[in-house]
Amino acid sequence: MAEKSHTMNLGSKTAQAASDDPPIEQGDLQLLATLGYKQELRRHYSTVQVFAIAFSIMGLLPSIASTLSYSIPAGPVGMVWGWFAASVFIFIVALAMADLASAMPTAGGLYFWTHYFSGEKWKNPLSFVVGYSNSLGLIGGVCSIDYGFATMLLSVVSIARDGTWTASRPVLYGTYVACVVVHGLIAIFCARIMPKIQSACIFTNIGLVLATVLALPIGKAVRGGQINSGAYVFGHSENLITWPQGWTFMLSWMSPIWTIGAFDSCVHMSEEASHAARAVPLGIIWSAGLCGLLGFVSLAIIAAVINPDLNAVLGSNFGQPMAQIYYDALGKSGALGFMVVVAVVQFFMGLSLVVAASRQSWAFSRDGALPFSSFFRHVSKRVRFQPVRMVCFVVLVSIILGLLSLIDDAAASALFSLAVAGNDLAWMVPILSRLVWGKDRFRPGEFYTGWLSKPIAITAVVYLAYVIILSMFPTEGPNPSPQNMNYTIVINGTLWFGAMLYYVVYARKVYKGPQMTVSESPTLSEMGMQDEK
Repeated sequence: MAEKSHTMNLGSKTAQAASDDPPIEQGDLQLLATLGYKQELRRHYSTVQVFAIAFSIMGLLPSIASTLSYSIPAGPVGMVWGWFAASVFIFIVALAMADLASAMPTAGGLYFWTHYFSGEKWKNPLSFVVGYSNSLGLIGGVCSIDYGFATMLLSVVSIARDGTWTASRPVLYGTYVACVVVHGLIAIFCARIMPKIQSACIFTNIGLVLATVLALPIGKAVRGGQINSGAYVFGHSENLITWPQGWTFMLSWMSPIWTIGAFDSCVHMSEEASHAARAVPLGIIWSAGLCGLLGFVSLAIIAAVINPDLNAVLGSNFGQPMAQIYYDALGKSGALGFMVVVAVVQFFMGLSLVVAASRQSWAFSRDGALPFSSFFRHVSKRVRFQPVRMVCFVVLVSIILGLLSLIDDAAASALFSLAVAGNDLAWMVPILSRLVWGKDRFRPGEFYTGWLSKPIAITAVVYLAYVIILSMFPTEGPNPSPQNMNYTIVINGTLWFGAMLYYVVYARKVYKGPQMTVSESPTLSEMGMQDEK
């Protein structure tokens, strides 16, 4: 796409809108118009509710529970300090993304930014791959979260039966499919209350963290168990796999990388947020920062009460290491109660991600990048301006990808790495494009890190490139067998190669980058988009 004149004065128009202090909705419409888009979705998310979308998707305790198998092999040092080290770098990435999100708040954010900043001949292919990688990464996140929910829900049944029953793979997959379908139905028909659901998720997530960090050590002490020493929690290393000790520690980063990996969902809600130039960057940094801090505290407490026989925890009959940790500290009734709450919170994580994934994919289809884009870009006026067809598409693709869970544990684990590799590539490219080609094109928005912006961006790019490679490594050691191979390189490589092949064969003829849908700033009355009070 050639340079658009309406984007060249983006920073000045944003500043003017802020200084004139127009109604928030009107300012959002004007800013979106400078990016070339008319308002089609309903703006009804506040700053707190935008933050809640990302924080809900992160779902701290459920995410930690789903990914403990990555960090436990390195011992408490990997669990606690691996989390801390990775969360610092993740927060740096969040700052780099917040700079871009404030300057150009649009639902297609990542591929839109890539197209805007890239060199002329790279604009279309790079933005196309970023859009596909981001869409598939978000859908991969839906798969991994809902698969994690299925394992948690069925672990409750296992606890109730004292570990004498373990779910088969078909039962796991059937539970997963039911969860995905219910998420799709709620996302479509409960749009009116969705912002309130997101707000409630803030309190349930923080409440679950507080209840866990209090109940675990108290329960352990009451039951006569021994609390692990500070030296054990913060200084004890183990290596339960065949990689060298240092690399085992690095692989423990996969837990925070996967957990704190949803802050870009704020970007995809940009066209439904009030005062998006402020709400979206604040949602990004609040969610990444708070999740990193609370996660460090949570894992320190978990390391303090965990059975020092870590192999026994990993091989729990309940099918879930966290279920075993709750059981050892709180007994059967306590473990049942907490795992039910953890599963409920994880359920709403998946719901939030279905919403975010549908918005990214809808924005991509709006620009003609997906097959049958004219069909999927439709916004229903009967169902509160919801992209109903795209929600159904996300649900369908999630069900298909979830078939991997029927194969074996290695294939099921690829669902987690699919989200990491796909999203991290989509985050890295626009930041890199800004550094390489877009130095003079960037105009800061309301949120800006100032002179630190460039060093932050460079650090973010190096880190993200490293993480993409990290996510491809087999988790149990070198020389993997087919049963413990990491198939992320196969799945992601196929998806990335498939996207480029589709672009070369056909899409390059029709995809010209982000397409203008408005030629001048619309008014609220013209769009009819005021929310009912």
